[in-house]
Amino acid sequence: MPTFRPGAKALAALLGGAGAAHFLVPAPFDAIVPRVLPGKPRTWTRLSGVAEIALATAVAHPRTRRRASLATAAFFVAVFPANVRMARDWRGRPAPLRYAANARLPLQVPLVWWALHTAREADRPG
Repeated sequence: MPTFRPGAKALAALLGGAGAAHFLVPAPFDAIVPRVLPGKPRTWTRLSGVAEIALATAVAHPRTRRRASLATAAFFVAVFPANVRMARDWRGRPAPLRYAANARLPLQVPLVWWALHTAREADRPG
């Protein structure tokens, strides 16, 4: 049975949990869908939830881990505009919520790094 590296396991769990949240509590995700995207925000919320669950599944499997981790890094970059919108839209909210929205912006950097690191680790034996 192949080993499951802790970095990959945690990344898969993060993606799976976030993907599930898009279906369990979609309203907060709907609210941060950039307005420039066509169609309804709920459609984009569901699509991004499906993408995160698919990425989680692929990161969890050793044979697809490298490519899935690279795709995850790209996904984290692609959803950055939603985090920017959230920070902009939440400027008038109470301070703790504003701080949380703004904290998401620099948080994307370590998430991208984590996904890239997981891809590099997938190439190493054992």
